[in-house]
Amino acid sequence: MRSVAVTPEGDHIRWVELPGQEPSRVYVHGLGATSPAYFTHVAVDPLLAGRRSLLVDLLGHGISDRPTDFDYTLESHADALATALAHAGAEGAELIAHSMGGSVAIVLAARHPRLVSRLVLIDANLDPVPRTPGSSGSSGIASYSEQEFLAGGWEEVRDRVGPHWWSTMRLAGREALHRSAFHLTRGTTPTMRELLLNLEVPRTFLLPESDGPLPGIDALTESGVSVVGIPDCGHNIMLDNPEAFVKATAAALAPLD
Repeated sequence: MRSVAVTPEGDHIRWVELPGQEPSRVYVHGLGATSPAYFTHVAVDPLLAGRRSLLVDLLGHGISDRPTDFDYTLESHADALATALAHAGAEGAELIAHSMGGSVAIVLAARHPRLVSRLVLIDANLDPVPRTPGSSGSSGIASYSEQEFLAGGWEEVRDRVGPHWWSTMRLAGREALHRSAFHLTRGTTPTMRELLLNLEVPRTFLLPESDGPLPGIDALTESGVSVVGIPDCGHNIMLDNPEAFVKATAAALAPLD
């Protein structure tokens, strides 16, 4: 495990590092998750193994610190991650990022382009979403005020998301979880989709095949984004169908001609 302070107050981002060749691969989890739990099994698969791999936990999540005075916007998450990657000497990294982590990775690539050479986005959030009371995920969490969430809303979320997601969500700071969800539903200006369209690095977007066509797919493919449907999976593609995920990710990260 490695760590580095990423805020003026000394809050640390931590990651599990697997040794290997450069350029580094950086795995970034989604809301209420943790990268070692979601990605270790695919990072060591023979099709992806052999690269230096950083399984990073964003601030407020997993094994990283959970400051209560951090705002947890996508921009702040991206800047904190940039500080960690620069300290780790992981410039020009290949980012493999899930859900909210994909949104953070897009913002990272836009704000700190020297750090990112390729993006593999796993069912990432590209647009703002409405806050919907009673729903699971970011839209349900963000429907509470922070005070409501801290006062007991988190217990309702725990009961809705179930034991699998809660097993990692319970590691997140409650302020971190709420603020991250709130800012994820709000999105960025320009939106994550607009930022993605204008990036110049190779980009691949993986999504469950059963979800049907990705909204805005024509503009994405015209800008050079490769959109790949993965069969027999839900939102957690790397957990639901690791074999297909590994094949698609290895293809996305194959050496360029």
